[in-house]
Amino acid sequence: MEISLTLFSHFDLPAMLHSDPTSFPLPILGSAVMPSFESEQNHRDDGDTNRSPIDDFELDNLDRGRGQASEGGKPGSSQQAELFETDPPPWELTVEADIATAKIVLSEAPYGPYDYRIPEQDREHIKPGMRVRVPLGRRRQPMIGWCISTQFGAVKQSGKLRDIVEILDDEPLCDPPLVRLVAWISHYYQTPMGQVFDTLIPSSVRANAGTRERSYLTPNESNCDEDQIEKLPKKQQSALRFLIAAARPMTASELMVHAECTRGPISALESKGFLKTMVRREMTTSTPMRWQKNDGEDTSAHTLSSEQRVALDRINAAIHSGKGKTLLLHGVTGSGKTEVYIRAIEHVVKFGRGAIVMVPEISLTPQTRGRFERRFDGVAVLHSQMTPAERHFQWQRIRRGEVQVVVGPRSAVFAPLPRLGLIVIDEEHDASFKQDTQPRYHARKVAHARAMSLGVPLILGSATPSMESWHATASGHAELITMKERIYNRPMPNVELVDLRIRDQRSRGAISRQLHQATVDTLKENGQVILLLNRRGFATTIQCPSCGHVVACPDCDMPLTHHRDGGKAVCHYCDYTIATPPWCPACRYDGIRYGGLGTQKLEVEVKARFPDARVARMDSDTMRRPGSHQRVLSAFRSGELNILLGTQMIAKGLDFPNVLLVGVINADSALHFPDFRAAERTFQLVTQVAGRTGRGSRGGRVVVQTFTPEHPAIQAASRHDYLQFATDEMVNRRKFNYPPLGSVARIIIRGVVEEVTEAVADSLVSRLEAARLALETEVRILGPAPPPISKLRGKYRFHILLQATQASILGETIRRATDSFTIPEKDDVQFVVDIDPMDML
Repeated sequence: MEISLTLFSHFDLPAMLHSDPTSFPLPILGSAVMPSFESEQNHRDDGDTNRSPIDDFELDNLDRGRGQASEGGKPGSSQQAELFETDPPPWELTVEADIATAKIVLSEAPYGPYDYRIPEQDREHIKPGMRVRVPLGRRRQPMIGWCISTQFGAVKQSGKLRDIVEILDDEPLCDPPLVRLVAWISHYYQTPMGQVFDTLIPSSVRANAGTRERSYLTPNESNCDEDQIEKLPKKQQSALRFLIAAARPMTASELMVHAECTRGPISALESKGFLKTMVRREMTTSTPMRWQKNDGEDTSAHTLSSEQRVALDRINAAIHSGKGKTLLLHGVTGSGKTEVYIRAIEHVVKFGRGAIVMVPEISLTPQTRGRFERRFDGVAVLHSQMTPAERHFQWQRIRRGEVQVVVGPRSAVFAPLPRLGLIVIDEEHDASFKQDTQPRYHARKVAHARAMSLGVPLILGSATPSMESWHATASGHAELITMKERIYNRPMPNVELVDLRIRDQRSRGAISRQLHQATVDTLKENGQVILLLNRRGFATTIQCPSCGHVVACPDCDMPLTHHRDGGKAVCHYCDYTIATPPWCPACRYDGIRYGGLGTQKLEVEVKARFPDARVARMDSDTMRRPGSHQRVLSAFRSGELNILLGTQMIAKGLDFPNVLLVGVINADSALHFPDFRAAERTFQLVTQVAGRTGRGSRGGRVVVQTFTPEHPAIQAASRHDYLQFATDEMVNRRKFNYPPLGSVARIIIRGVVEEVTEAVADSLVSRLEAARLALETEVRILGPAPPPISKLRGKYRFHILLQATQASILGETIRRATDSFTIPEKDDVQFVVDIDPMDML
């Protein structure tokens, strides 16, 4: 009997994390945020009572797996001797040692892991990363779980183990490195492994979307000797001989065509045992469409500038080192970062390896895909606007090794490339790389963990790097590569600030006099204009001027946004929708007022001011249909459109050489949010959208409208001065040890009854304080308090903020406080742990 190899034992998971490179401190956040391998080693060596989270994680699991230790087994125990022999006889030991077990985790509570016995016939087939059906408790139907390890040998209480009912996959959906990555994500982000597996493997893959079962016929070799064939009728002989000669499985319809017979002879061969039937599940989706005209650049080769050559040489050196390294490519907008990525990937492909390229927005996917498909034969795209069948088709191509480059948003970090050689994150600063549902992972951190595990480089590219990445270069956890000049030595666009507090600079609408005149001049020169307003809808508030009543969402207590399309008022947090009220719902006053400014209202004003211009709007309301991003951007690139207006999706990474003017309607939209990252996001947004102009030979200009032109973030953005902004911002972060100088976690508690929810939050704070005291650690606990959005989707919300100098301390405090924390089902209260939150609302 062959022994099934174990990927890793669940009990040895912490040891695996220590030995595996994924447990090293993440350079993107430095040792202050990730659990430091060195600091944890010092905890163990010094005998410090403040054990690292991974040490306690190991001890906890050992206790759970082994049960309570017996005092009678200790030396010097005074316990009375056993009257009868309790050790099992040798023949039972032999049988017990012959048991193969698998550890299974579930995506629904209870999450496991649980041990199950592997049936004899499945021992050679089951592997970690496969899905199985297992019985659980008294449930009538087996549950679907994930195998994380297999083990062969003695197991306590082996007679009580239940058998795995069914193995659902022919091959593992996750290879061993991805299974290890799941273990790391589960531990760091405090999410059950089963839920991480469900995030890692798309639902379309788990559901076999776009596939169907097809039956194939093969000759039964035991019956196919010449004497027996000669006894068959001629039609049956002809069909069987053709199938043998073909030397491949064929469907019945194929065989009927080639053997020139009906279904009867083939059915007769099956009934006589001359043919065997095998069932395969096959894809029915056709090959996806490749690049289109105007979805990317026209040329396929470029001459590198001196800065690009230096950057490429340093990346290639990291590739040849065979070690995991993080490189921050800080290049101004228009400096040619994408060409550096492509050349580096071309170098990786020469060695038979592949690459993952992540972009923050779906709107960037057509452009990026077009650029890469012009240069590589095998490119796969993964994003949420694909149909389930298309997504499954691409995923299977990637898994089979048919793909050289995978392009997509944050979920692309899990692409199952069999020989991954490089990971690239473009616009790495973008907040969309953070998942807002469980598991609340950050793709940048997960990409680093995966790259370090495989010993491959990770390239982070941005004109406005996140403070975490910038600090990582200063602390030695990442290597900085700078590109200060635009290609062809093109100048940076001139930025003009318009102070909206000055009446002379305002107009009756959203567009100031300066921006209006600049738009007129640009259209006369046959140039194109981009206008940014990061607000959807027509009017952001609906208020009665008589009684002051604001029309709000009953489930979220947030003002409804008036959408002119369809005459509706919509909550942008829960999609609650009503017809726009023609009068005040409270006092019936018929002069209700629509206040605030959204992209729909801006579109109406632009069309009225510039009637000859062809205008398109890009926001989440207009970009819902598949392919809508590509259609609008292609039309804009080809010159069919003069003015493109929209939300932040038009501010990132797009390259349009004929854009001569960029206008920012309101630069203060996110500046005064109750979030320590508000200034950073404002600087990044203004700088990024300003970089959309001046990319051609005709130059460009930027007009930024603001009520606070003196703010350091806006001043720095107007000068394209990232270094000054980062220096000033780091001083502000140091006052309170905000990231990247410390670690932050957030716990959101939500429930249907406000008083009960607050009581649960108070109870959780008490447990956190007790855990902090037991661990003797310095953790700052703030709250519980209602967040800025105190009610969401019908549930009241409270949140708790935790701060510490190290993520290991923070994680262990939360883990110890929530380990046995249970909430009565009648309370209907849930809590969510968000490690390294990007949103404080």
